[in-house]
Amino acid sequence: MIRKLAALALGFCALAAPAAAEPAQEARTVAGLAAPAEILVDKWGISHIYAGSVRDAFFLQGYNVARDRLWQIDLWRKRGLGLLARDFGAAYVPQDRAARLFRYRGAMEREWAAYGPDAKGYAEAFVAGINAYVGEIRAGGRPLPEEFAIAGTQPDLWKAEDVVRIRSHGLTRNAAAEVARARVVCLGGLEATRLQRKLEPDWTLKVPEGLDPCDVPEDVLADYGLATQGVRFERTAPLKIAADVPPDAIGSNNWTIAPSRTATGRPILANDPHREHGAPSLRYIVHMEAPGFSAIGAGEPALPGISIGHNGTIAFGLTIFAADQEDLYVYETDPADPLRYRYKGGWEPMRLVLETIPVKGGAAAEVDLAFTRHGPVVKREPGKHRAYALRSVWSEPGTSAYFGSVGYMTARDWKGFTAAMENWGAPSENQVYADASGDIGWIVGSRTPVRPGWDGLFPVPGDGRYEWNGFLKAAELPQSHNPAKGWFATANEMNLPADYPYAERKVGFEWSNDARVRRISEVLAANDKVSLADAMALQTDPINVTARRLQALLEPLASDDADTRAALDLVRGWDGRTAADSAAAAVYEIWIAKHLGRATVARATPAAARAAVGAGDFAAVLELLEVPDASLGADPDGARDAILKDSLKAAFAEVRGKLGPDPARWRWGDLHQARFEHALTPLVDPARRARLSVGPAPMAGTMLSPLAASWRPNDYRVVAGASFRMVLDVGAWDNSRVINTPGQSGDPSSPHFGDLFDKWSRGEYVPLAYSRPAVEAVAERRLRLTPP
Repeated sequence: MIRKLAALALGFCALAAPAAAEPAQEARTVAGLAAPAEILVDKWGISHIYAGSVRDAFFLQGYNVARDRLWQIDLWRKRGLGLLARDFGAAYVPQDRAARLFRYRGAMEREWAAYGPDAKGYAEAFVAGINAYVGEIRAGGRPLPEEFAIAGTQPDLWKAEDVVRIRSHGLTRNAAAEVARARVVCLGGLEATRLQRKLEPDWTLKVPEGLDPCDVPEDVLADYGLATQGVRFERTAPLKIAADVPPDAIGSNNWTIAPSRTATGRPILANDPHREHGAPSLRYIVHMEAPGFSAIGAGEPALPGISIGHNGTIAFGLTIFAADQEDLYVYETDPADPLRYRYKGGWEPMRLVLETIPVKGGAAAEVDLAFTRHGPVVKREPGKHRAYALRSVWSEPGTSAYFGSVGYMTARDWKGFTAAMENWGAPSENQVYADASGDIGWIVGSRTPVRPGWDGLFPVPGDGRYEWNGFLKAAELPQSHNPAKGWFATANEMNLPADYPYAERKVGFEWSNDARVRRISEVLAANDKVSLADAMALQTDPINVTARRLQALLEPLASDDADTRAALDLVRGWDGRTAADSAAAAVYEIWIAKHLGRATVARATPAAARAAVGAGDFAAVLELLEVPDASLGADPDGARDAILKDSLKAAFAEVRGKLGPDPARWRWGDLHQARFEHALTPLVDPARRARLSVGPAPMAGTMLSPLAASWRPNDYRVVAGASFRMVLDVGAWDNSRVINTPGQSGDPSSPHFGDLFDKWSRGEYVPLAYSRPAVEAVAERRLRLTPP
């Protein structure tokens, strides 16, 4: 069905274009614009900017995103700079303080230079455009967006440096894993970590010399959590660290296919990033044209340019490559002065920064921020003579998340693209590439620390024994140009080449489950004439290949219990497709997410550490069940079989409790539903809440299928996945397809606030028009813009 819908979508543009009406016209005078320009808004809310200069193109990108997403980008800026309490009150002072800890505080000259010669100019033009729109609001020429009225706030003016000083949206890692691992080792020893997280490539854990894992407090990263979370609004509940989104839900799929393996004879490039769902979504699609410049695709709306898309010659798309870019340092502090820490035999002073946080309705809050040579101090324990600081690549020039795309989006070939990627900082990425001449490729971009003699898997003493020795050079990270198999795919899995010297370079050991890439790879390997419809069908493929491995374990099992027999029959006879109308999908997904892991951990992990390990890492759990050993007791096979049957029965009972006694009436989509809500919904009445929300809709998929649809255990709601999907016909660009749910606009009164949700929930796409004739054919609105 999904394949059929995708094929129908390909024909949509040709059917719709002849009937296109003349777009509505609007003329505006825009202060700060240098020359006349146009913005054509198509019927799906995608803006196509035609400017007289590159500077004006970026200016109008800022002006246009403010027109569509002003509340979203204004909140992003206030969160990142630590200005929430000024608008929303004293409850946000802790989050503001945390955000300020992780803000870039280095020299701006080095920061701008790290992105290339055009970066500062792009950012200056972009924020000038935002400010022009804010100026129109302040002058009464444009209405204040509804969200500001709800919150009782006003939009701020921007500085260019605001774009890059904010680091806390950067998706670096693995500080949280270090802390969790230390806690488990404290409670149960090294062996207790076996099911906590699968390490890849194979690696033997060792507690760093000088570290007592029990010294690491469970809440040591509370400030880090506040700094990196989104903004939560509640009427009465206190501010807390949010944990709605499963950690592994943040990921992506991408692939690039050579002309020799496509039905078109041209490359196909596909990308679908997976992030937390909300209204509006994280990505924003824009098309920018100026003399000597062209770009179309998506990026985060508060950033200039695009990070995913094409420029008429090359195409590019990204996923997270799980390099380890963080370390937590543990310090002994001076009993006589807790602001001094031991370093190489002496005492070194922390740098103390005093800042004032304005607070709505109250006195300003005076806060102190402490920094060591390694980074911001995230916790101080004077009574124990300890302190803790986080070192992250964020403190390095050139690591503003995704801003490095301003370098590669203008490249014209593989050589230029790889040269631009040499300076990529954060987040660490798998970039796939294709160009109109037929080249394809994959390259890793990452500011990856060199750790001589240690692996980054635990917190380490901050006394000078565990220092970074620079960063890996771009040539020391993997890449592939025109691979012999004719395609390359990534999905956040461990994809270091077999001959990569990982023990020497220690890029990272904690990767996403490889289920998505296994399914993607088997589909691409079996099809030597991939079409655009095939690529769209693969992005929305709900097959969870892990079912095959567990079905093999279930096959010989029998039970005298009626519920267990029914559950075994249901799952064993299933094709692994997590369709919305599948009963087996409901049982299987709830089984592996909520029951199987905990049952295995209860048998194989020391009692003191079980709560800390939780459900474990599914990949590690599955490997133990496939090859059971003495950790499961004297009869490993018998214990394994009991775990499988008992936990499956429990999942079956949970589904019955939610969907009723008749399995023939169970549907995964009756539990697993998508609903996109605005951050402000907790503050409004039910009628307005409905306007600020889109959905619900039953959803196929899971965290482990190419159709990524991660859900939270308490209510099964889909909370993360691919809100944006893109499939590019490289060289015949107007055939490309895209979707961005719930819609392009963040304005609840706009027809483009939620108009793409139904298409997205059905696995459909819309055309991504690129040529001027194709854009004119689907335009619904024309903005003619002139300088004063």
